[in-house]
Amino acid sequence: MNDLASLDSRLRDAILNIGPMVVAFSGGVDSSLVVAAARRALGPDQVIAATADSASLATGEIDICRRLTDEWGVEWIPVVTEELTDPRYLANEGDRCFWCKSALMDQLEPVAIERNSAVVLGVNLDDLGDHRPGQEAARERGAQFPLVDAGFSKADVRALAKEWDLEIWDRPAMPCLSSRVPYGTVIDVALLSRVDRAEAALRALGFDDVRVRHYGDTARIEVPAHLLATAAAKAEAINDDIRAAGYRYVTLDLAGLRTGNLNQALTNDE
Repeated sequence: MNDLASLDSRLRDAILNIGPMVVAFSGGVDSSLVVAAARRALGPDQVIAATADSASLATGEIDICRRLTDEWGVEWIPVVTEELTDPRYLANEGDRCFWCKSALMDQLEPVAIERNSAVVLGVNLDDLGDHRPGQEAARERGAQFPLVDAGFSKADVRALAKEWDLEIWDRPAMPCLSSRVPYGTVIDVALLSRVDRAEAALRALGFDDVRVRHYGDTARIEVPAHLLATAAAKAEAINDDIRAAGYRYVTLDLAGLRTGNLNQALTNDE
């Protein structure tokens, strides 16, 4: 991790080099830092935060995005994406994220053209090492990644967000609900809703950083390794709540939470 003054300066330069922007805003720490940096460097009238609104977004996320941007004095718009009408996305093959990001770019590009702005994503250097076809789709269509341009790791992002007193500096990642479904399992709205209800129940039990991996009638729960004992102690409540969400069997992954671990199947590691 670099010193904070250097991080601040490099991100400012990266933002100024791009100019007015439409930021794909998820409410997570990466895109939040980009919005905050753009507001500082360009002024609030030169940045738009746009949030994809679809059934693949967890309950409550839209409200978080709206509240944060309101507090920051930045224009926010929800954009309805159509990935769940795309058979290529619903097939849930290894390129699913490509079609998701393509659907997002379909909505952001007209806004950017109208405002004479660039489309920007909150991608950091650590993201480049995972299977992220969505990044390819966005880059192919001209999206820019200022955090990458500034040489930011995830640790750098969180450090500067904390320095700037952004309340989400330590917020757990909240990828789309489709990332809970193993590749090859066809996605539909009912399936995503089941995952959403199950994860909401776990958050109500105190597990802020959680994944419910969907395997038909079985829910495979992932929490950080240091919370495995806590989850085991709440086994009865967890079992009741996850079954109420629509699952028949409830399991706890003893390896703990691993972001993007379903991507291992693409390299035959599972």
